Amino acid sequence: MQQITYAPQPTPSPAPPRIRVLDALRGFAFCGILLVNIPQITEMAFGPRPGELHPVRHFLDLAVQERFFPLFSFLFGISFALFLDGAARRSDRPRLLLVRRLVALGLLGAAHQLLHLGEALRPYAVFGLVALLPATWLPTPLVLVAGTGLTLASVTLAAGGLATIPGLFLLGLGVARMGIPGALDHRTGRLAAALAVIAPAAAAAVWWQYATDPTDATRIAAGAGLLAALAYAITLLLLLRTPLGTALSAVLEPLGRMALTNYLTATVHHVCQQRRRKP
Repeated sequence: MQQITYAPQPTPSPAPPRIRVLDALRGFAFCGILLVNIPQITEMAFGPRPGELHPVRHFLDLAVQERFFPLFSFLFGISFALFLDGAARRSDRPRLLLVRRLVALGLLGAAHQLLHLGEALRPYAVFGLVALLPATWLPTPLVLVAGTGLTLASVTLAAGGLATIPGLFLLGLGVARMGIPGALDHRTGRLAAALAVIAPAAAAAVWWQYATDPTDATRIAAGAGLLAALAYAITLLLLLRTPLGTALSAVLEPLGRMALTNYLTATVHHVCQQRRRKP
């Protein structure tokens, strides 16, 4: 009788270690989103005189509005790429896992919309399906070119907001494919050089936004927001390399690892507080 031998099944490659700086950036962005929502939560609109913005609202417009939403979108694109890599190690149909994840995110966003108008989960799911998923078949250079073009168009033609999502998604996907997130710990010099260029540009854009009537500054605010978001992110990455880094990581990384849970919990807390204030 002929002996039958079975070839050993290939073992899946081990998952790469978690990129902690991404968790810290995500936690930082979550804290910024809380500040972005302060005017809505507190119903802060105008100041003492009719037509005049509340001073705190004006400061938030210059410091946080349009700053942290782009950062979250960019990080989502990176996370999408990392999830795809992990799905490819676990399944022979990784894109199907991505579709399921995005559909689940969209359904969660639809439910979340009932509590929080203007929430971001549903748009993220939609743009993930129509922009990110098809981009997984494209070469990285084309993804980066498309992401750059869409991002520039979003701030020059559409005044930012939700229009920035597809471009930033694609940029995040392209950057992740290039392996940049995993190499950030070894790029201190390049980060410092980038900040030396970006910080003055961001400051000039914010000043331009400040000097322009808010009703005419939507595109300026969108451009200033992208530059400021990049400056904020690089500043945090550099601070993580200082003696403050341990404390910052201890606070921000847990927030980043549970960003979705924290985002939904913040909404529930806000709704409960509103109901308590009602007579």
